[in-house]
Amino acid sequence: MIAETEPVERIDDAALIRHSLREPPAFAALFDRHAPALHRYVTRRLGDSLADDVVADTFLAAFKRRARYDLGRPDARPWLYGIAANLIGKHHRGEIRSYRALARTGVDEVADSYADRVEERVSAVAAHRDLARALATLSAADREVLLLIAWADLTYEEVAQALGIPIGTVRSRLHRARKKSRDALGGVDPSALDDEESDRG
Repeated sequence: MIAETEPVERIDDAALIRHSLREPPAFAALFDRHAPALHRYVTRRLGDSLADDVVADTFLAAFKRRARYDLGRPDARPWLYGIAANLIGKHHRGEIRSYRALARTGVDEVADSYADRVEERVSAVAAHRDLARALATLSAADREVLLLIAWADLTYEEVAQALGIPIGTVRSRLHRARKKSRDALGGVDPSALDDEESDRG
């Protein structure tokens, strides 16, 4: 039971979900806590135009399934990203088109519209093109693992939980995705390019 005086920031996700079973409005705290990061992740994957819908659908599905949530897991992020991954999968063609357009033009409409960047460095544009080209060549399963780790900052265990796959599968998919991406980028680690972008943002 959640004490009335306990600040919501100090309550773990499982306790919020448990409380929401009796008091459905309590689920809003889970949305407030995780929606901004999830929105950034989905925006990077699908663009700003779809992100609002995918995030809303993610939390709607989570709300409907909250009675089945494993209350032994205090962090709901893997569960939420797993739901979002399934929804993103339905937009697979659009994601690939976006990566191919970025590879051709060097203009990252997703990052530019979301972060409101005015200036882009020439070298960063080239790196984004190469990264987009590399991401477009990955299988959907390998790309999902790579991006959940690189962009959503989930651990291997959290990715395994999110996607419902063994941790060994996460490791093999990540290894394959990194190798293929690194080869496409001329030996550059794809996560290093992402860190460079974050430093500028």
